[in-house]
Amino acid sequence: MSSINAQEVSGSRVFAARRFTGPGSIERDEPIAVETPVAMLFNGQSFAVMLATPLDLEDFARGFALTEGVVETASEIGAIDLHREERGIEVRVEIPEARALALRARQRSLAGRSGCGICGVDRFSEAMRPVAAVKSTTRFAAAALGRTVADLPRHQVLNASVGAVHAAAFADLSGEISIVREDIGRHNALDKLIGALTSTGLEPQHGFVMVSSRCSYELVHKTAAAGIGLIAAVSAPTSLAVELAQKAGIGLVGFAREGRFTVYASPWRIGEDGAG
Repeated sequence: MSSINAQEVSGSRVFAARRFTGPGSIERDEPIAVETPVAMLFNGQSFAVMLATPLDLEDFARGFALTEGVVETASEIGAIDLHREERGIEVRVEIPEARALALRARQRSLAGRSGCGICGVDRFSEAMRPVAAVKSTTRFAAAALGRTVADLPRHQVLNASVGAVHAAAFADLSGEISIVREDIGRHNALDKLIGALTSTGLEPQHGFVMVSSRCSYELVHKTAAAGIGLIAAVSAPTSLAVELAQKAGIGLVGFAREGRFTVYASPWRIGEDGAG
């Protein structure tokens, strides 16, 4: 086991491949998205192992701790250390001892696949944890969503190379993207984004989330936990996502693509005449 820093990990690796084009083929090196087990440890206690892209892991830890209810505020998160093991990476996070004791009481062992948000949860109460309604009353302009939709591909730098990762972006009221995080798992990408927000002066209620995936219950839950009033997705939402968004007062937009989008929950969040 060895301590590592963020500069020692990469989101892609090159593999030898053969490309077939019509009657012929050529050998070439292809960049492939890195997928590795990432273990989250809080005060030495293993809580979850996620398959993830090993980039922005400090952001991942902060966002995961917040959206999973390990802590209530980012200020409770102490030192974050990365350690490489033979089969993956350990992310060691320091939190107040009272939070660590509460974590042990939950007796949760979550083993997550890259495409899974709550895999491994063994109780319905854990899978459907309550979340407070978003307090902000911010409305967003339809034109702002259109701007974000059009601009997102330009920010998906890793995906442009490997074609296998999701993105989560935070945009302001005008639709300008300020932060983007990428990962093979859509839930991981959103956790990384939320973690990154805690390190900036940006206010969650003054912007919205855009994800390059479908919108599931877990994505809405994480958005609500971060106090963000709107999530837009490139693909469709699920039924539980719509129901939770309605309860939490979150605007839920699906099929957000150039020239169109569909609002499924809290339509008052979207105004044709602008934000307010």
